Amino acid sequence: MTRDKWIRFRKSIEKALPLPMLLPRLTLLLALVGMTMPASAAIDPPPEPKWAIVIHGGAGAMARGKLSKEQDRAIRIALAGALDAGARILKEGGSSVDAVEAAVKVLEDDPNFNAGRGAVLTYEGGISLDAAIMDGKTRKAGAIAGTTIAKNPISAARKVMTDSPHVMLSGTGGDAFVTEMGLETADQAYFETPERRRQLEELKSKDGAWFDKEIKYGTVGAVALDTQGHVAAATSTGGLTGKRWGRIGDSPLIGAGTYADDRACAVSATGAGEYFIRVGVAHEICARVRLKGEKIVPAATAVMAEVKALGGDGGVIVIAPDGQIGWSFNTPGMYRGGRDSTGRERIAIYGDE
Repeated sequence: MTRDKWIRFRKSIEKALPLPMLLPRLTLLLALVGMTMPASAAIDPPPEPKWAIVIHGGAGAMARGKLSKEQDRAIRIALAGALDAGARILKEGGSSVDAVEAAVKVLEDDPNFNAGRGAVLTYEGGISLDAAIMDGKTRKAGAIAGTTIAKNPISAARKVMTDSPHVMLSGTGGDAFVTEMGLETADQAYFETPERRRQLEELKSKDGAWFDKEIKYGTVGAVALDTQGHVAAATSTGGLTGKRWGRIGDSPLIGAGTYADDRACAVSATGAGEYFIRVGVAHEICARVRLKGEKIVPAATAVMAEVKALGGDGGVIVIAPDGQIGWSFNTPGMYRGGRDSTGRERIAIYGDE
């Protein structure tokens, strides 16, 4: 029986029988014809979220037992705080761009993550920060690479998007832009933590060491969907411990570590940047969604498999205009969390969560 026929039949029965007599007969009828009825005729689908946000604080070797109870708790509190900041904007009808900037700023201000305060140190012992943001509605984007003074690099990246004719600024020019725009700045003492100094010294003590094998890619990021149906992505990082020669990873590169397109999805990545650049991870995921019609998580998983095949690791968070949210990573763990207007919420660290 088709759905239209079922509705007409039900209405005719309702006219003929009072409700007390109708209910038992309907129960029997449903049992008899349920196998042929469309599922939507019997059970309404869950409501689609009006807004949603997903965040990450990096991927890497954070397996169970690697973090102390205190570290585990602090990370989860920070992730919840970032979700709160972004969700507050989305609940009030704010834009996805505002939401991802607000969420990332919370994580930049927390020394537990490799972004803003608490960023890793370069080989020379300095600070070099990268960030990018993208609006899926217009595909406008802004990025900054190698800034040494922006207290919140993600806000500097947004300023590049809104107040300059460019997409990316770097180095001393980027710092000059930060100053000219009147953004809040900070010195080396604000960004550096004793733990980051220790990590650098340990790395430099190893002959021929390029990367920390126990690395936790503490890059932070957020993707969001607002009530107008638009998506956005933002990513911020201090890069790799001991990076040299002005190295820039995937985070500030539009299409590699950050991408947003209302026709597909929004992506923020974290991991071994050189591999994410070679694969073009963020754009590749969006292309699979837009051109092949794939769901976001299978698309992300397929692209992360490409990264793994080349020898890289890390993870991504993804969100689509229809409310799909998720993540994919090939490391023991990834700091991550998500929340939407239907009440769904999840905060996790380890791969088995």
